[in-house]
Amino acid sequence: MAEGTQSTRLPFAFARDNQVALDSAALVTGPAVTMNGLRVARLFAGVPLTPDPLQQDEFLARLARTYDGAAAAVAEDDITFDTSATDRPGAARDLLEAPEDAPVIKLVNQLLRQAVRGSASDLHLEPHEDGLRARSRIDGTMQTIFDRRDVPARRVVSRLKVMAGLDIAETRLPQDGRIALRLGGRAIDVRLSTLPGHHGERVVMRLLDRSGGLMALDRLGLAEAEAARLNRLAALPDGVILATGPTGSGKTTTLYSLLRLADRDQRTILTVEDPVEYDLPGISQTPVNPEIGLTFARGLRSILRQDPDVILVGEIRDGETAQVAAEAALTGHLVFSSLHANTALSAIVRLRELGVEGYLIAATLRGVIAQRLVRRLCPDCARTAPPTESEAAAFAAQGLPVPAQLRHATGCASCDGSGYSGRIGIFDILEIDDHLRAAIDTDASDLRLREAAGPRPSLLALALARVASGETSLSEVRRVMGEGG
Repeated sequence: MAEGTQSTRLPFAFARDNQVALDSAALVTGPAVTMNGLRVARLFAGVPLTPDPLQQDEFLARLARTYDGAAAAVAEDDITFDTSATDRPGAARDLLEAPEDAPVIKLVNQLLRQAVRGSASDLHLEPHEDGLRARSRIDGTMQTIFDRRDVPARRVVSRLKVMAGLDIAETRLPQDGRIALRLGGRAIDVRLSTLPGHHGERVVMRLLDRSGGLMALDRLGLAEAEAARLNRLAALPDGVILATGPTGSGKTTTLYSLLRLADRDQRTILTVEDPVEYDLPGISQTPVNPEIGLTFARGLRSILRQDPDVILVGEIRDGETAQVAAEAALTGHLVFSSLHANTALSAIVRLRELGVEGYLIAATLRGVIAQRLVRRLCPDCARTAPPTESEAAAFAAQGLPVPAQLRHATGCASCDGSGYSGRIGIFDILEIDDHLRAAIDTDASDLRLREAAGPRPSLLALALARVASGETSLSEVRRVMGEGG
């Protein structure tokens, strides 16, 4: 940003609260602009300017773009640590405010800004003998932000603990907290966890963009046939629908998208989650709290007394929750939940291991969605080459034709050298038909269940089809799913 423009920029808090901003030579306003805001803006500009009125969303986006660009201009090497400042606990903080704050506060705000701008799901701060390392998880992989010796790790951790309302004097026990932030018009929820270590407390922050929430099916990367299956499952009047996969495979996003399909005007939808990740309009959400005895099972039992039609249980972790979920489906409710299982069919075996009887699984289970997330190749730098012998063997092992060409990651400025941009979902959607239901009812073995399900592509085969179409690379599929899927 040019020097002259910087000098005429209004303070961020004033611009946000008065819905007025100076962007280069333009005066932009929001729908709730104040007369005082217009007067001060014209004084700052020093020249007559005609306001450019914007809608609320447009104004907030313009505001974030204007001030975020200035904040990004502060390089980490420009921050020194020779001053002590009084931390100010308070409510939601905006990361674009307070340019005069102390260096530690500036560094913390800069780290959070950078993580949010980069669409990171997690931010890790790891103290070591020589200083502090900061890393973020973007598209499922860890990327180093910095590793510096001069950063006072203890003060950075203390600052974050103050923001999260934690006890800064307690450094021997793990602590969990929450920070409510805003970046321009976006509300960001940060779930913070500390863990004592040899060189100080390690901090991991889960970043949740609360505006993300409900996602349309086409944005999940579903094929047309897969989207049609999900629509059928979400329209059912009762039963259990499970999303399975490892941590970080996008199960919660899929479940929220299923809720999007449910008619919120005609049906009552309640959730019990740990934690409540996104605000869902028109849906009542309950966070679990094991410290006071509010577990998934107890929350689910309480929800059943609230006359729901559709219930979302964040995760089935134990036999009691699994049993209550099945009983809820048996009494006419549609229940969505997630379960840790590698494949769609193994979810049936997992429910048995949790103590749910075969007849109850057969009577209530309607569908299982097994999924993984793989990174999408950057469209600007992906290179193409004929498959090697080992690459061709991977396709042949799954009974798939070997593509003439495969695309590979390279890395460029637009993808920050990673070779990838964003992620796509790999989905195996299993609908429980009469043949499979009969096998479940007789407690059939895993092999017998596979026979009853009939010939169907494995999750790895579905992922390789995405490789053949050029959407992702074989190395990325192997990283996420291994050689055998």
